[in-house]
Amino acid sequence: MASVISNAKAAPGLLSGDRSPASSFSFGIFIFFLIDFFLHLSARFPAYGVIRPTLVLVLIISLCLFLQRDKFKGWTKDPVVSTLGVLLLYILFSLPLVEWPGSVLKNNLGDFVKAVVFFYFTVLLVDTEKRLKIFFLVFVVCQILRILEPLALNVTQGYWGSSTHLGHGEFSQRLAGAPSDVINPNELGFVIVTVIPFLHYILWSSNLKGRLLYLVLLPPIMYALILTQSRGAFVALLVIGFFIFKESKRKMMLIIVAVLVAVLGWQVMTDEQKDRYLSLVGKSETSNAASVDGRIQGMLREFSLGLERPIVGHGLGTTPEAKTHIIGSRQASHNLYAELLIELGFVGAFIFIAFLVKVYRRLLDSSKFLVSRQGENKNFYINLNKALVAVFWMYAAYSFNYWGLSQYYWYLFAGSVVVSHRMIRISDNSEAGSEAGMKNYNKFSNLVDLPRRY
Repeated sequence: MASVISNAKAAPGLLSGDRSPASSFSFGIFIFFLIDFFLHLSARFPAYGVIRPTLVLVLIISLCLFLQRDKFKGWTKDPVVSTLGVLLLYILFSLPLVEWPGSVLKNNLGDFVKAVVFFYFTVLLVDTEKRLKIFFLVFVVCQILRILEPLALNVTQGYWGSSTHLGHGEFSQRLAGAPSDVINPNELGFVIVTVIPFLHYILWSSNLKGRLLYLVLLPPIMYALILTQSRGAFVALLVIGFFIFKESKRKMMLIIVAVLVAVLGWQVMTDEQKDRYLSLVGKSETSNAASVDGRIQGMLREFSLGLERPIVGHGLGTTPEAKTHIIGSRQASHNLYAELLIELGFVGAFIFIAFLVKVYRRLLDSSKFLVSRQGENKNFYINLNKALVAVFWMYAAYSFNYWGLSQYYWYLFAGSVVVSHRMIRISDNSEAGSEAGMKNYNKFSNLVDLPRRY
């Protein structure tokens, strides 16, 4: 308790006030919002989709947050939050200077707002350890359902959802999202490699039931990845594998398992699927090799396009428009970093990268803190932080093959990092003092200027 009091002296007002977490109603609506978004309930139930549920839920959650605004005083002081705020202000004030401000306002701003709200809703509403666990449970379960549904349709009904051209009028079938989902094969691969670190670090590191569930889920998930023929997801899987290998204490066993899995996976692949993955190392005998070269050349052209307006860019979401007018192809950018340069210029790209750097620093802070405070009650946070670190680098690598400025994934991830860092500090200080004295640490403002203790 003495350490708690000393911390309070170091940060004036640290223990003042009694601010409870956000209401259970608003958190419940947020969880339903996640389920609605990831499982595309409006596509599954057309009558429900008529009311535009995503917009309605965003408005309801925003209203709930506004009515509880007194609970969130000081939350903008977090470096991740403040850096994203700088990005939003930059986009607003640079709007008159971009090439197509009308397109930004009319066609693109809505998608960006729908992506960014994931960050703010997560940071403000996931404010207890129980809610953090519910949040990740819902997120992971939704992603697993998105993977298993199209896989089950493929096995039972021959569903694929997409195909790729091999040349000479031949096509290879690729597994995409379910009919009610909106994701192509590369995006389904992205969902798969996103969920694997959470399954590995959380389930495999838990009890016997968790390990059995992990062993049951992993084979069909890996088989679904093969069926997507997503080369970008395969490279991302290698990034995940590197972190799992680095953290493992049984490296030789892991190498043996990886070899066995690779051999088994190769045996179940068709010749078309093998050719697709061989194109990564220049061994393809079809147009897959040309598509790899085309992707690299397209990436270089996109970076060159970004240099057409290097200061403030062409405008938020205008990559297809800029490519149509200058390159002659409207296909959206498959590279986040080129997308940043095209749409926001060097200034905006620098701010966004700074935002990602601040997120990673939060992960490093959590890692250092957990190392100095290891204990049985920290196992969940240790494993969660390992999963988040792996996902961060996987996202960073996959972003060379995937857009992201107006997509949800970086913002939801950043919000979860801010929340997990906050919960780690709360759990540590809760152990240091009485429950009555430490309940006030649930408020965000108490953790912004909390002194380092490691």
